[in-house]
Amino acid sequence: MTDKIRPLYDRLYIERLESNERTASGLYIPEGAKEKGQTGKVLATGLGKVDQNGKTLPLQVKVGDVVFFGKYAGTDIDEKHLVLREEDILGIVEK
Repeated sequence: MTDKIRPLYDRLYIERLESNERTASGLYIPEGAKEKGQTGKVLATGLGKVDQNGKTLPLQVKVGDVVFFGKYAGTDIDEKHLVLREEDILGIVEK
């Protein structure tokens, strides 16, 4: 089901990237204590935000970008996928 989602307007369809399984000091984090990752890859985008005059403003984020978003941003589709607005994106991760 999740492969067929096409977001509308300024929404993005994101696949969460895996969070680290170890701490900086090398300790392993048990499954029950792991938090959902706050980075993800953009799988699909809407056409853009519509302004007051009906003009569509293009999105700054594109398919394939790796983005950083807030902990409670968006709507979860399943464990790995979510839909959120472009304004919920905190930044694009540069490689």
